[in-house]
Amino acid sequence: MTDSPDTQVLAIDGGGTRCRIALIRGNDRRVIEVGSANVTTDFDSAVRCLHEGIETLAKHSDTRPQTLHALPAFVGLAGVTGQTIVDRLTAALPLRNVHYADDRLAALRGALGRGDGLVAHCGTGSFFAAQLAGTHRLAGGWGSVLGDEASAQWVGRAALSQLLHQVDGFIPSSAMIEEFRTQFSTATEVVEFARTATPAALGALAPQVTAHAQTGDPAALKIMQRATEHITLTLTQMGWTTGTPICLTGGIGPHYAPYFTDLLKGDLTKPQGEPLDGAIALAQERGKEIAHGHC
Repeated sequence: MTDSPDTQVLAIDGGGTRCRIALIRGNDRRVIEVGSANVTTDFDSAVRCLHEGIETLAKHSDTRPQTLHALPAFVGLAGVTGQTIVDRLTAALPLRNVHYADDRLAALRGALGRGDGLVAHCGTGSFFAAQLAGTHRLAGGWGSVLGDEASAQWVGRAALSQLLHQVDGFIPSSAMIEEFRTQFSTATEVVEFARTATPAALGALAPQVTAHAQTGDPAALKIMQRATEHITLTLTQMGWTTGTPICLTGGIGPHYAPYFTDLLKGDLTKPQGEPLDGAIALAQERGKEIAHGHC
């Protein structure tokens, strides 16, 4: 779904679980993948991943790193919350013709192209985006401490909370809860794990929840339904009306589809592309701006 490129460009899409770095030359796309690149959760680790990824991409594409540093670039990263982070990235990375943004813009462009619609992106973290009548609006993406509702890490944390509610005698056990009991022998172990777990570690529990929800497990269903209610409310607040396309993206996002009302299900639409596709399109636009002297 990328535009026809006029120049070589560098595009980076980095989230809480993985970061993908792409070099586009004509119809040739070279992509490498590295680890987490959330610059709020761990700035130094994210920068190391980006440095290593650019070096690796240079080797795989038989290109000098300095050549990549000079290319028009779009870098969308989880945790880019404002100009302070952008300034730190500018100082820490050697890219010279780059636009830094959070990863929501790339996900929105990748899913919808230039058309109208909304995106509920639920991966390790979560965020929402709307592209309506030529304008866009972003929400969420504030991280695991203050937000990221309906994300994989939120689902993992909710499952452990359900286990502790069962320990307290407030809810009956279920197959999901018993499965987690085999992983955590005591309530103290659950609390200690949750206290130190990264968002990715909590998110790694989410597939167990989605699998049990498919079998009708009441504890798992409660979590999935709560998440779906949050997504529905947020999309409505952001301007969704019947007939407006909705894309569920991210690792866990599509798993929520069965739990929406029939009205909203009718607008669920397959994304046109991935966030990396969106980052590439935005990098190509930056290249055209540079070529025409608009930067």
